[in-house]
Amino acid sequence: MTNKSVKLEDVAKEAGVSKTTVSRVLNNRGYLSKQTVEKVHQAIEKLHYRPNVVARQLFRQSTHLVALIFPTVDDPFFAQLEAELEKRLAALRYGALMGNSQNNPEKERQYLKLLLNHQVDGLIVGAHNQGITEYQHTNLPIVSIERYMGNNIPIVTSDNYHGGELAVQRLLNDGCQHIIHTNYPSYQVSPNELRQQAYEDVLHRHGMKPITYQVSFDISEEAKKKVFRKMFREHPEVDGIFADNDTNASLIIRVGKEFNRHVPNDLKVVGFDGANITRMLSPELTTIQQPLPEMATKAIELLMAQIDGKPYQKTVKLPVRLINSTTA
Repeated sequence: MTNKSVKLEDVAKEAGVSKTTVSRVLNNRGYLSKQTVEKVHQAIEKLHYRPNVVARQLFRQSTHLVALIFPTVDDPFFAQLEAELEKRLAALRYGALMGNSQNNPEKERQYLKLLLNHQVDGLIVGAHNQGITEYQHTNLPIVSIERYMGNNIPIVTSDNYHGGELAVQRLLNDGCQHIIHTNYPSYQVSPNELRQQAYEDVLHRHGMKPITYQVSFDISEEAKKKVFRKMFREHPEVDGIFADNDTNASLIIRVGKEFNRHVPNDLKVVGFDGANITRMLSPELTTIQQPLPEMATKAIELLMAQIDGKPYQKTVKLPVRLINSTTA
């Protein structure tokens, strides 16, 4: 093979990486491991490759933009997650384009088309709409956070089942005999289902009857309060509540006061998420904390592996922890 016939794909094949990775090594851009850089340089030296204009143009086809599609920044969990992702992308010299779908499928489709028109290098998605086939028909690298999108799309999730076990056991340890759970409606498929499954399994092991009230994520605060008022009217005996997120936990505590139920005297509440802003504004809330910084890091690692044509995990499950405070 002569110097003139050596092409970028030859170097990529020799190094066992993608052409994009070779271009990024040549241009010293983005996140690359020391091992990858060494393999590419060894292949270049072995093949006596000399970069040309065409090879450099291939690199310039990368926009160094990643699209983030999440329900809203009004929720502490998603607000912190987007901030964590943007910070880590910036460290890799990637920009972030954000779209907040409000869990509206049509709005999410519009965002997706807009973002694809900007020729982004990849997508990180955490919205909860089902059946958006556009995700299945794009060749772009995609990573999902806390959302099932398909067998071919990797997902980063926290250990929702164990989190549910920790929450319910905390309420049982407080002596609660009538524990109610709130969660997404069954048609909103998400890892939240594992929180409910854990709740049901733990109660069944203790001979208790599980009761779950369905609360859609994207309905108004007043609509959620109506569900919680119904819960207190229909089950005045309730003495423990495992809420599917911290926002609902806070609303439940407020609604409980309308029924002369006071936390933690005659009602115990455990939330789920543990975002920084929640811990700052409601430090009294006992909750299950998801590892948001680690979730962001893993999502970006999976995305970069796809961009670079490297092997990657299909599922990454990260541990949660119980934050003990005074509501339970």
